[in-house]
Amino acid sequence: MLSSAWRAMLSRAQKKTKTHRVSGGTIMARFMLVAITFMLAAMAFIPASPAQAAEITAVVTNALKSTLTELAPAFEKSSEHKLNATYGSTEPLKARVEKGEPIDVAVIGAEAIDQLLKQNKLVASSRVIVVRSGLGIAIRKGAARPDTSTTEAFKRTLLAAKSISFNERGLTGIYLWSLFTRLGITDAIRAKYKDGSGAELVAKGESEIGLTQASEVALAAGAELGGLLPTEIQNYTVFAGAIVANAKQPAAGKALLDFLSAPDTIKVMKAKGLDPAS
Repeated sequence: MLSSAWRAMLSRAQKKTKTHRVSGGTIMARFMLVAITFMLAAMAFIPASPAQAAEITAVVTNALKSTLTELAPAFEKSSEHKLNATYGSTEPLKARVEKGEPIDVAVIGAEAIDQLLKQNKLVASSRVIVVRSGLGIAIRKGAARPDTSTTEAFKRTLLAAKSISFNERGLTGIYLWSLFTRLGITDAIRAKYKDGSGAELVAKGESEIGLTQASEVALAAGAELGGLLPTEIQNYTVFAGAIVANAKQPAAGKALLDFLSAPDTIKVMKAKGLDPAS
């Protein structure tokens, strides 16, 4: 289809051809008509560029790292956007948004998302619940599985372990220290505690037991999930996503959030021990 501007130009050229009686004027008018017609025909065959293709800068919780790493190629192919994701614990990622770093979308702990909304750092209407994740115990591959059937069994497992690791700066660490206080074992744990990724330190042989989001254990080669925390002391972390207020690519960011609720994404989440938002 020709635009109204091009149609008007073509019409004027045609009229000029009809009204010019002088030989030179007629030749010039006809030349203009041919030139414009050729240009319009050429434009009709120029392929359209991908619609609004963009590079998305995202900060994403480690709980979704294995899922999104696996599905990123499918997202990029279907959306034609490129995903540039940084993974980490909620608090450090939240701090980056607070500093105003160039980020398009954040997928972190729901409480942190709500705090950022109160600071007007995120677009309120874009907030969505993405997934929730429970805590698990990472052990070396092939090691005997610990008893976590009850709270007392879990407590005995921790006290018997030679070393225990978890990331105290993330949501997991905040909850665990409060749990150890409730169980009366804070001093015993602190004496053999190592700060860092629970699963990675176990995989490296630097810790006997690691406590972490269950979905993160699969990321550490050499470690496996030894079990989940007992139901009565389990702590589910809810993760939410939202577009950053100063996002350069808000539409592309929304496409990523929509992708996280797609049926194929949900299947992968469940396979990795996550509980997708319904």
